[in-house]
Amino acid sequence: MGPFLRTAPCRQVAVEPEGNVRVLHVVDNPERPASVPAAGSRRALGVTGVLKYFYGPMDCGKSTLALQLDHNHSRQGRRGLLLTRFDRSSKAQISSRIGISKVAVEVDDDTDLADLVRNSWAAGHRVDYLIVDEAQFFTEAQVEQMAQLADDAQVDVYAFGIATDFRGRMFPGSARLIELADEAVPLQVEVLCWCGRPGRFNARVVDGAVVREGAQVVVADTDSATTQAVHYQVLCRQHHRSGNLGPSAGDGTLPLSDEP
Repeated sequence: MGPFLRTAPCRQVAVEPEGNVRVLHVVDNPERPASVPAAGSRRALGVTGVLKYFYGPMDCGKSTLALQLDHNHSRQGRRGLLLTRFDRSSKAQISSRIGISKVAVEVDDDTDLADLVRNSWAAGHRVDYLIVDEAQFFTEAQVEQMAQLADDAQVDVYAFGIATDFRGRMFPGSARLIELADEAVPLQVEVLCWCGRPGRFNARVVDGAVVREGAQVVVADTDSATTQAVHYQVLCRQHHRSGNLGPSAGDGTLPLSDEP
């Protein structure tokens, strides 16, 4: 009998020459041939949720996207749980600068996200996904819980946050999310520095000057017209390094060099 060609898992085709004609014979194969799964095939794997992290500087629309994603999922009959920490409004909600908001659960360092989902289920409220805003303020342990919920409870987790603090250094929560997420997605809404370059750095401004020391977490907004002594301004790397807040800042800036 001639060489075998693999087809279905338990059948083989034999090719035999008969005179000048090649005849195909289908024969039973008592032993299942070694299986090679199709590329990307996950039929043998358990179903898991997804963990995605959307990140960018202040003013890039993270909270707006979080609320839009919640809207898209909920209108298809999915049930979500919204989480936040230190929202700019100082309320337990996810709020966007374009004027939309939605009530959310305010977490702290001691909140166990798995317990939140478990308690919601126990109360009869299904949880298909989590929307996590201000994710940079969540602890590394809570990021681990997000991954656990995705892997073990098939809950999709969509997190939104700022990657770096006012010094340009990673928030621990953001660093862990980038390490663990199935996808880490930089948001495409470009925020501009006063000079016109893309702004990636969140400068902390105190009494009109860029500061480089202090607590990592100080909640304030980007509105320079506020009466608060502290606000943030998105700058390009060059002007974040120099501390130059632009011509509208007047004499209150404290540049570190003579760079423009």
